[in-house]
Order: sequence, then C-alpha cells, then structure tokens
Amino acid sequence: MNILNVVLFTVMCLLGVGLYGLLITRNLIKVVVVLQLLVKSVVLAFVLAGNVSGQPGIGQSVAATVIVADTVVAVVALALAVQVRVRFGTLDIQKISSLRG
Repeated sequence: MNILNVVLFTVMCLLGVGLYGLLITRNLIKVVVVLQLLVKSVVLAFVLAGNVSGQPGIGQSVAATVIVADTVVAVVALALAVQVRVRFGTLDIQKISSLRG
C-alpha cells in the first residue's frame, strides 16, 4: 500500500464515522462536533487531490480556506446551541422540535 491508498482509506473512514454520527446523535453540540469531523475529512481529501494532480499548493490553499470558513460556522453554531439550551433547557433535537409552526 502506498501513501495515496492510506490517505484515501482514512478519508473514507472519517466520512463513514461522520455520517454514522449524524444518524445516531440528537445532541446539538455533538452534531457540531460530527460536522467538524466531516469537514476535516473533506479538507484531507482536498490536500490529497492537490498532491495527486501535481499542484499541492492549490489543494493546501483551498484546505486553509475551508478550515477558516468552517471555524466561523462552528463558532456560530455553538453560540446558537448555547442559546437554545438557555431558552429551552435542553440540547435534544427532538425535544426542541416544538419550533415547527
């Protein structure tokens, strides 16, 4: 096995764990953490794609951009989760589904 296969296997494993985590979790903070895991696997895939195409600089710059944007989204999502906890007293998605109108 070469390094390309190892990294590709790692990306697929991270994607699988992330998707499984999204299916089983009901806590908002855990959802944010699982989404972070999914984004990190995509960043790893971007770096791998840049290296395979012979342009590692482009893959790394796209990965850095995704990391910055993802960090902002995670901070906003966690702030919203804190506000949901304060208002409803729970982070369980099914218990706060009373927001449907």
